[in-house]
Amino acid sequence: MTDVVVVESPAKAKTINKYLGDGYTVLASFGHVRDLPPKDGSVRPDEGFAMSWQSDERGSKQVAAIIKALRGAKHLYLATDPDREGEAISWHVRSMLEEKKALKGVEVQRVTFNEITKSAIKYAMAHPRELDFPLIEAYLARRALDYLVGFTLSPVLWRKLPGSRSAGRVQSVALRLICEREAEIEVFQPREYWTVTASLTTPSGAPFTARLTHLDGKKLDQFDLANAELAEAARKAVEAENLSVKSVERRKVRRNPQPPFTTSTLQQEASRKLGMGAQVTMRTAQQLYEGIDLGGETVGLITYMRTDGVQMAGEAIGAIRSHIGKHIGENYVPAQPRHYTSKAKNAQEAHEAIRPTDVFRTPSSVASHLTQDQRRLYELIWKRAVASQMESAALDQVAVDIAGPSGKTVLRANGSIITFDGFLRLYTEGRDDSDKPADDESRMLPPMQERDPLKREDVKADQHFTQPPPRFSEASLVKKMEEIGIGRPSTYASILTVLRDRNYVTLENRRFVPEARGRLVTAFLVSFFERYVDTKFTASLEELLDDISGGRAEWKQVLASFWHDFSKAVDDTKELTITDVLNALDQDLGPFFFPPRPDGSDPRHCTACGTGRLGLKLGRYGAFIGCSNYPECQYTRRLSADSAEDGDGSSALKDGMRVLGQHPETGEDITVRQGPWGLYVQLGEPDPEDKKAKPKRASLPKGLDGEKITLDQAVGLLSLPRLVGIHPETGEPIQAGLGRFGPFVKMGAVYGSLDKDDDVLTIGLNRAVDALAKKLASIRTLGNHPKDQEPVMVRKGRFGPYVQHGQIVATLPRGTDMDAVTLDEAVALLAEKGKPLKAKGGAAKKKTAAKSTTKAAPKKTATKKTAKTAEGEAAPAKEKKAAPKKPRATTTRKKKAE
Repeated sequence: MTDVVVVESPAKAKTINKYLGDGYTVLASFGHVRDLPPKDGSVRPDEGFAMSWQSDERGSKQVAAIIKALRGAKHLYLATDPDREGEAISWHVRSMLEEKKALKGVEVQRVTFNEITKSAIKYAMAHPRELDFPLIEAYLARRALDYLVGFTLSPVLWRKLPGSRSAGRVQSVALRLICEREAEIEVFQPREYWTVTASLTTPSGAPFTARLTHLDGKKLDQFDLANAELAEAARKAVEAENLSVKSVERRKVRRNPQPPFTTSTLQQEASRKLGMGAQVTMRTAQQLYEGIDLGGETVGLITYMRTDGVQMAGEAIGAIRSHIGKHIGENYVPAQPRHYTSKAKNAQEAHEAIRPTDVFRTPSSVASHLTQDQRRLYELIWKRAVASQMESAALDQVAVDIAGPSGKTVLRANGSIITFDGFLRLYTEGRDDSDKPADDESRMLPPMQERDPLKREDVKADQHFTQPPPRFSEASLVKKMEEIGIGRPSTYASILTVLRDRNYVTLENRRFVPEARGRLVTAFLVSFFERYVDTKFTASLEELLDDISGGRAEWKQVLASFWHDFSKAVDDTKELTITDVLNALDQDLGPFFFPPRPDGSDPRHCTACGTGRLGLKLGRYGAFIGCSNYPECQYTRRLSADSAEDGDGSSALKDGMRVLGQHPETGEDITVRQGPWGLYVQLGEPDPEDKKAKPKRASLPKGLDGEKITLDQAVGLLSLPRLVGIHPETGEPIQAGLGRFGPFVKMGAVYGSLDKDDDVLTIGLNRAVDALAKKLASIRTLGNHPKDQEPVMVRKGRFGPYVQHGQIVATLPRGTDMDAVTLDEAVALLAEKGKPLKAKGGAAKKKTAAKSTTKAAPKKTATKKTAKTAEGEAAPAKEKKAAPKKPRATTTRKKKAE
């Protein structure tokens, strides 16, 4: 019998099976085989943090396959990934097998490898070990923490902040970083400053530029030239001088290469240089790690990609140095190998850095076997790893001071010359958009000597303004999280994905911008759970989790300490009222939602009623801006700073609603407004004397931006349904309209759904006929009913074919072919068995319910024991039914009062 090896993915299983041969059966677990059920009680603090685990269909199927393969086997090798999650997966597999009593006579061992190569796999199989329980306990603690925070804090959010989504332990801290950066940008006040630069030439005629650094013998600070007048005076002072070289300073500097990639630095660099998101980067790296088919041989091209270690194995360093000497040059090989240590907070360095498994598999030699993303990422990893062992780059930096005869006006020119490119020949680290360009490293200065006279060509004064801190990109946010020590390398990609999926943030120009919903959630958490979204607290918790994995802390004690304070903080919020929440949010986010108006008027003044004050309100569908005079004033607007009135009249905003213009026929205003279910356009205003009469409205279809909708589009929406044309075969009119489920076309009683991309205002006859054809394929018109001449149709239904006349339907007898039914048969069937199409609502429902109640009452009285009064008479049935209703009503009133 063969021994059994369990790995995580089928791709890895296929590769490893080739290396191990016929003596082994390699199966994939497809990740975790079980997890905590997403419901209350899965982690029970009162029972010593006992956990309930549940396997889904896929996990149960994989475990069943492992049990089948184990029959007759002597060994089970758990070969999942070499990190905390991998250790946990192995533990789950073994635990499920033990519960099913499938390990009798089977020796269970754990094997790990950092790369999927034949030698690494053979070595790992020859050196198995036991499961690492401190690592498993660290996983259990982390999983319990995430569960307890999510399932305890999220319901508080839902109750106290309607419209919000769930809250995660680390995601909430990352969201806070994004929101706080946005707040910094909003309060930032640009400050003006000027610089003066001179275009000069040397005696040999070589041009260069220099910047004014000293004026009247004083060194200039950034804001000393604060306006155009001061800058112009400085410019004229430079023009008045006969400039010459005052001094030339030269110094040699060395630049060392960066270490090979960790998970976070790979995500950062892939974002900067390749434009890859963190999730795409990790998915592509996983493919390179698990194995690529190189002409019949499947080989893992890189080492394990979830790591915070920067060291490399000695043999890998030796192979890289050998490659550098042979293919780049011996002078690019440093005298001693380079060894790196991580500067990241909480780095565990349990694994090697990310590197190629074989440096001699160059990017060009394997490019034909890779996808574009795989090729680009492998080239990045390969170059970074090789460059990390190359010689330093040498540069000559030159600083030239230029002055007039008095020496009171001084300019400086900086430049550098690369005298030996070293690692720069192969690799240069990418930069964020916000990074300043390395002018000094790329600019070369012409040869100059002291006292050389210089010719002045031009002197310019340039205006500048200080810039706010840049929004976080994926790269810079990952870098920040790593620096402060929150999250782990394997979680960064999922954290960023969750923030976008919950609509807490959006990506604009590859930068994170918090949505109003995200800012509300952050403000709420900071106001009432500040400790648990504090970066220092979260980082200290990460250190405790690392202590657990290192055997330095007991996992249940860590959980107990956290839960004691956290549960108390949650209990404290039970007495919070909506007013308390609104006041806290209004105070924190007021400057964002109500920015100052250009005319200096109160940004909270309600122009709809003239007396009310605008503020944050909470409704069933989330937060919005509303007037304090509600319900007399029903002005509302969506949560957005840019939805406020401009105040200068330049915008077409009126009372918080965008006025598109006047209807070409009626002359009434057409406005865009925000409702509970989204944006809509409205014609005119309600009639104050006729409260029942409502102005005509039309919802905006998905994809139509309320800020960009035109008057013509709004008129078209208000005129729906519109006539598209006449059906070429039936001669019936076809209309297009918007319904609850999107755009549609209609011909008589037949409706055809349109795609979301179809524009209901411009759709043509051909597209409408095509949409109806799909529906007509399941409908056959038999003719007109003899009573009212309305059509009688036979249709395909969910439970079989049926005939329809208006709102009356009748199911065809089983086995009846819908194509064989005649008009007479259909009319007879409708008369005999016809039922209202909408039997669930209206009068039909009430009538049916009343009839059923009447019949059921005697039966219930006869079969159930009757309650007796003090005189021995049977109590009326209605009194017996009414009794339990009181507590329910009281509960409802109590909830509403809260």
